[in-house]
Amino acid sequence: MEETSQIIKTTGENGEEVFMKLQEIVTVDDKDYALLSVVEENSLPDDDEADELIIMRMNKTEDECTFEIIEDDEEFNSVASAITDSDELEEAE
Repeated sequence: MEETSQIIKTTGENGEEVFMKLQEIVTVDDKDYALLSVVEENSLPDDDEADELIIMRMNKTEDECTFEIIEDDEEFNSVASAITDSDELEEAE
C-alpha cells in the first residue's frame, strides 16, 4: 500500500462539495483503489483519528484522476479483503 495524505474536493450525489482525505492507495488486480474519509472543510482530522473509510476505484489519465463508486459486489469484496489481509500482516510485524 502506498502511504499518502491529501485533501480532495469532489462533488457529492446531490451536487454539493465534499472534502475527502486520501488515506491510502491500494492496488488489486492491476487496478488502483483509494481509501478515503470524508472531512469537514474547516476541521481536517488528525492522522490518529479513526475515520470511516470509503473505497473508490481510481481512474488515472495524463491530465487528471477521477474516483468511481464500486458497484460490483465481487470487486468491492476483493478490494476489502486485500485491505484487511494487508492490515493483519502489518499488525503481525
